[in-house]
Amino acid sequence: MQGAQSHGFEADLWTLERVGAVVERATGVMLSRTSVWRLLTCRLGWSLQRPGRRAVERDESETARWIAHEWPRIKKGP
Repeated sequence: MQGAQSHGFEADLWTLERVGAVVERATGVMLSRTSVWRLLTCRLGWSLQRPGRRAVERDESETARWIAHEWPRIKKGP
C-alpha cells in the first residue's frame, strides 16, 4: 500500500478526507466522510489506528536510565 505522501499529501497520515479525495481522483465518485468510514470499516474490515505519541527525538536508553536512577530519587522525596 502506498502512503499518503505518495498521493501528494504533506504528512504520511491517512484521514477520512484524504481517503475520500483519493477515491474521487481515482473514480470520479465523491464520498462523504460517513461513506468513506463505512467503506473502510464495514466493506474492507479496517479499524481505526492512531500513531503513537512519542517524540521522534526520544532516546530509549536515556529514558531507561532516568527511570532507573532519577525517578526513585524523586519519588523518595527530600
